[in-house]
Amino acid sequence: MTTDESPTENKGQPGFVPAALSGLCPRCGAKTLFDGGAQLADECAACGLDFLKLERGGRFVGVVTMLLAVVLIMAALGMDEWLRPPLWASLLFWGPVTVGSVIGALRLYKAMWVYRGYEERQP
Repeated sequence: MTTDESPTENKGQPGFVPAALSGLCPRCGAKTLFDGGAQLADECAACGLDFLKLERGGRFVGVVTMLLAVVLIMAALGMDEWLRPPLWASLLFWGPVTVGSVIGALRLYKAMWVYRGYEERQP
């Protein structure tokens, strides 16, 4: 019986996106990557992995946020042109969508850098 898995692939590890959104440690899989929202924890409480040494992409967080803002603004203008909702309905919709999108994008971005840094340091 043959498998298509490469020998370096970890069995039972979730994909990158679920791991980033759940905040899983790249070494042990514990939910300790984030302290809250999009704030990285200093280290894993379960295995002691130092996340701050692995995360090198902090200088581009503003770029990610600005690109997301452009996408959200274009979507809001398109929705306003198409549906013409009242101002209160737009605020009720776009407020939570904006906050959730920014937190989700930052979690993905920061987790990407931590996971990449962890993979580079593995033998």
